[in-house]
Amino acid sequence: MRNRASLLGYSIDTFSFDEAVNYAENISGQVITINPEMLSNPDLQDIVNSAELVIPDGVGVQIGLKLIGKDVKRIPGIQFAYRMLQECAKNNQPVALVGAKPEVIEKAAQNLNSEIENLNIVYLQDGYFEDDDEIISELKSRNPRLILCALGSPKQEFFIKKAKEIMTNSLFIGVGGSFDVWAGTVERAPEIWQKCGLEWLYRTIKEPKRFRRIFPTLPLFVLRVLKEKFIPKGV
Repeated sequence: MRNRASLLGYSIDTFSFDEAVNYAENISGQVITINPEMLSNPDLQDIVNSAELVIPDGVGVQIGLKLIGKDVKRIPGIQFAYRMLQECAKNNQPVALVGAKPEVIEKAAQNLNSEIENLNIVYLQDGYFEDDDEIISELKSRNPRLILCALGSPKQEFFIKKAKEIMTNSLFIGVGGSFDVWAGTVERAPEIWQKCGLEWLYRTIKEPKRFRRIFPTLPLFVLRVLKEKFIPKGV
């Protein structure tokens, strides 16, 4: 049973990490790992609200939910996707990876195969394609249970929305830059930064170009949440 909270007009599931995994194992469709940038994109609202599972990836979303009285733990998308790969391996279910640069997806697949026993990757496709229909057709022919899409947001969300209508037995997860981490081309934040919810800050320090993307999005997002909570509509 889904228990969802509404934040700025977007519905977000309030599962714990393990609850989200258990729920995802029994559904098909689209999983969105949502962050403040996505909540600031009105073009994504319908896609988010029609997704089969929406988990609070960004710490900003956790803060936003806290501000409206919802104590929901953050579920890092990269950890959630990795756990789903492990569950598929345990259950002998095939998986597919779509996105990133050719050398990145190849290395990510190689490392994942080394780390996860019995992982069955049946399809790889880098993110440099123009014909969505062709890729969806190829995916359908492989019939993977789990499809991880690292095309960047919002491109991956639109691609998944289209694909899930055709592949009704598959579970799709948008994973952003996760392939880069799994390939070893991008370093993930140390565990202490992750536990403190400061993974975004660590990555910004390592990749200063991310600063423009995060700021002023994060503070403006918090201000929007506060405005919705305390200022009546129409004021």
